[in-house]
Amino acid sequence: MLETMTEGKTGTAGGCLCGAVRYTAAGAPLWAAHCHCQSCRRITGAPFAAFVGFAQDCVSVTAGSPATYASSPGVRRSFCGACGTPIAYEADRFPGEIHLYVCTLDDPAAVEPTGHVHAGEQLAWLHLNDGLPRYRTTSGEGDALP
Repeated sequence: MLETMTEGKTGTAGGCLCGAVRYTAAGAPLWAAHCHCQSCRRITGAPFAAFVGFAQDCVSVTAGSPATYASSPGVRRSFCGACGTPIAYEADRFPGEIHLYVCTLDDPAAVEPTGHVHAGEQLAWLHLNDGLPRYRTTSGEGDALP
């Protein structure tokens, strides 16, 4: 879960549409990628979601208290209970990590995804010619697709 701000943490900031939930992420991101899985598409209402991963202990809530939804076993998604903005994804399969939605950052252009995950679920009508590697599931679970 996103934790309450601890003394001395500063860094990348972000939050929800209405401003009720704010967070900071200290340090460098672990990775950034686009996700095409059905769950991410449904939770965002978009054809894919862009995430940036951080060490869980580097991310703190600075305002508000996000609501949490267990979208599947071992998966928790946090969001603003007031405006509904998705904030973060956490899963037991990625211990010690929290995945923030890139577009909740105050400066989303500062993070550039380096690949596509769950491309095996990508919508057939979505055509992205960005040259980034695509993985059927995750980059940690196999080689890039041709």
